[in-house]
Amino acid sequence: MFQEALSYPRDSDSAVKTIAIGGVLLLLSFLVVPVFFVLGYITRTLRAVLNGETEPPVFDDWSDLGMDGLKVFVIGFAYSLVPTAIALAAVFTSGATLGLGGNGAGSGLAVAIIVLVATLAMTVLSLAIAYVLPAAIVAYVRTDTIAAAFAPDEIRRLAFSRTYATGWLVAFGISLLAGVIIGALNAVVIGAVLAPFVTFYANVAGTYAVGTAVRDMPAVDAGDETPDAQPAA
Repeated sequence: MFQEALSYPRDSDSAVKTIAIGGVLLLLSFLVVPVFFVLGYITRTLRAVLNGETEPPVFDDWSDLGMDGLKVFVIGFAYSLVPTAIALAAVFTSGATLGLGGNGAGSGLAVAIIVLVATLAMTVLSLAIAYVLPAAIVAYVRTDTIAAAFAPDEIRRLAFSRTYATGWLVAFGISLLAGVIIGALNAVVIGAVLAPFVTFYANVAGTYAVGTAVRDMPAVDAGDETPDAQPAA
């Protein structure tokens, strides 16, 4: 699957144009709006893979791309609220502790414990969200409803399936490889310009890996998916 995923973004006649557009959009991500189009393209790619299409899609129907991207952004933002809430709670609790206890050693120790616990909780939750979020996006793409991205049954079935875990690990491996390449590119001046194109390519390849892994899994209302399903090859 790893090799197939790496080759997928270039398996079309318009591959160079698509990668160029995606890279430029990421290069302009500081404008915010281009991010929605990239997210929309990634969503369209996932939809194409789930439908068994062998070639990556192209950038067209920009209004649909933007709307899909906005919905995926909302899903990701909603999932990020939990670790954000923990961080805010830690800041509030630390401030309250210092306010009530002053600057003594006891208050300092209490604040240190609060910060440590909050940091560990945020780390664990962030890793969990990084694993679950692609499953939530798959659920959204399957039904075209945002509510499906928060359906416990569907998310649990995907996240605890070995097929999904395999696809996610392949996508994670591609992300690590892209990070190494970007790190090497950053050693030269032009690297900062090329990095967005590598990032876009890796995201498309990772999307293919996840989509291929879960393509044959039934939807939540089509029967039970057992955690012992075999990994996709």
